Parts: sequence; C-alpha cells; structure tokens
Amino acid sequence: MIEPRSYKLAVRRLQLNIVEWGDSAAPPLVLQHGGRDHARNWDWVANAFAGDYRVIAPDMRGHGDSDWSSDGDYEMLDYVDDFAGVVAALGLPPCAMIGHSLGANIVTRYLGLYPDRATRLINIEGLGDSPEAAARRAAADPIETMRKWIARRADVTARRPRDFPDLASLIARLREADPRLDEATLAHLATHAARPNPDGSLRPKHDPAVGPTSPVDIAQATKERLWAAIACPVLLAYGAESWASNPAADGRANHFRDVRVELFEGAGHWLHHDRRADFIAVAKDFLGQS
Repeated sequence: MIEPRSYKLAVRRLQLNIVEWGDSAAPPLVLQHGGRDHARNWDWVANAFAGDYRVIAPDMRGHGDSDWSSDGDYEMLDYVDDFAGVVAALGLPPCAMIGHSLGANIVTRYLGLYPDRATRLINIEGLGDSPEAAARRAAADPIETMRKWIARRADVTARRPRDFPDLASLIARLREADPRLDEATLAHLATHAARPNPDGSLRPKHDPAVGPTSPVDIAQATKERLWAAIACPVLLAYGAESWASNPAADGRANHFRDVRVELFEGAGHWLHHDRRADFIAVAKDFLGQS
C-alpha cells in the first residue's frame, strides 16, 4: 500500500489536515470521509486511483489530525465552508469528488452551491434524512426541538474523550459498528483512528462533541434545489443492508439532473469497505477509467 503524504492548511482559523496520494501534477480526485471517521479510511480507494490522480483527502474539523472546534460546535454549514476553503486554498480545478455519509452530504451541498466545481460526484449514502424522517422533523414542535438541542449540547460539550486500554478493544468497538469488516481492515482503521496515551492506552482522534448538528437546518425544498443545481453526472451508491433509505425507491434521486443509483448487495453503510473491489470497479467505470 502506498504511504501517503500529509500537511496542514489554515482554513477558517483552524489547521486542517490534508492527506494525499499520487502525482501532485495529476488530475485531482477529492475524497471526503464521514462522521467520526478520518482521511485514512480512504487508503484502499486512494491506492486504487493514485496511479492516475492526485488523490486528496481532508480530515474534517474535529476529526483525524485536524483541529477541534474551540467551542465544540460542528454545524453542517461550517463543514461546507471548510470544504470550500480547502478547495480554494489548494486552487483545485473542476475535478472528480467522492464522499461518504456526512462527507458526501457536505460535498453534495457544496456542489449545489458551486455546480461548476466538479466533473463527477460519487455520493455514498450522503443525502441525509429520508423523506419520512424529513417529514417527522418538519412536523416536530420547533420550540421543544430547540430545548432538547440545548440540553443535548450541554451533554456533548461536557464529554471527555473515551480511552481504550489497547488496540484490540478499539477494534472490537469498530467491529460493533460494521461486523462485515475483516480483521486487517479493522486493524488499519483503528490504528489511524486513535493516538497513544503515555500509559499505552488509545484515545480516538475525533472530538467527543462531534455528532449532533443543529436542529435548525436548511429546508428539505432547499436541499432539493441544491441537488437539482449540480451540473455534473452523479452516482448515488447505497448498501442493500444499510439503514439508509434508497434514493431510487424514496424519490430523492429524481431531483438530480444526471443521476445513477447503484445498490450494492451484501453491504451496509460502509459499502466502500464491505464491497471494496466492486465499489472501486464501479467508481473507475463512472469516472471513465475502465
């Protein structure tokens, strides 16, 4: 496996960590990880594309080796703004982009705002709420929602990082999240997900305040306008065994101009791990490398 290079970028008063593979003069391919994850989650995908692309994977604020937000605040608009800052700081031309989960939601919103910034988009389970969940959110009492949010914010910002006694215990925690992962994948992800403490225990890199976003998000109709504004071809990838709603079945795919939905059997939310070879083959075909 190719060992990547990494460096820091000053973006929005934070130092964001950037990981790269491949020739720096090659066409860019941007990979954005999901929530409570890290850029090295992409190692296998990045290695598959590094021969043809300058593969760029930012660690989001509060994740990986990037700075934590000083107030423990992690809002969707902040993430989108950070992503815009990374693209601008690197001076990237329109290029291919792949995102997973929260990262895919970020990249998709960014491209709805700036439709000319991508040549292809692969969104892995990153459209957010299903229509049913969006309807429940819209029907909830906004005052009670804000009360619950303030109470939850008080809880999460007071959280202390959870230490794990050894790598095996962290691997066991990751296995609970995705039991389909093989031992080599789990060990690699766990190694890059945490830092060692002086006593030999391991502390996850992500801020324990990462997770709940504001109850005041853009309206569903606004999300749909952003999806419709994206000019490049879009591949929406979903795992058949995931909790996420399939956009081909729930109608969300219909809001994109040029879209294809790919369902991966035997895969959950981390389908780029669960069906790695198949995902890479589909991605290469979609990006025009087959």
